[in-house]
Amino acid sequence: MGLTSYQRAKDLIKEGLSLAHAGKPERAREVFKSSFDVHPTAQAMTYWGWMEHQLNRTEEAIALCKQAVLMDPEFGNPLNDIGSYLIFQGKFDEAIPWLKRAIQSKNYEHRHFPHVNLAYIFIEKRMFMKALRELESALNFLPGDPELVRKISELRKEIN
Repeated sequence: MGLTSYQRAKDLIKEGLSLAHAGKPERAREVFKSSFDVHPTAQAMTYWGWMEHQLNRTEEAIALCKQAVLMDPEFGNPLNDIGSYLIFQGKFDEAIPWLKRAIQSKNYEHRHFPHVNLAYIFIEKRMFMKALRELESALNFLPGDPELVRKISELRKEIN
């Protein structure tokens, strides 16, 4: 008995992630597209978008992530990714609602990311207390993370 289309799509996502982490975004993009073609998922579309961003096609990345959100509104990854791509474009105010939606999403493994992204925005806007709250929220998801602890310490010095 062969693999189901869903299992094949999941296997392709794993392969795409390996390629992405190996610094092969063009190949990874093709594998994520294949995963989506085999069995359309918001996850495959989000990773495909990530590769588009890596290949300096940020508008395409945002469009793919918006499609992923339509497929699965409770999947946090594309919500955070849209926010991070908007930050990359300098569109801080546009990014905030996407990041807040990511925080509220029900299905999201890396819950610290939208908090860190919001903190970045608030630091850029010199809203240090809000930034500190976001970094402390991120630390709740990654207790003892040395980078977060360092950033929190630096921010507290800036506030005082």
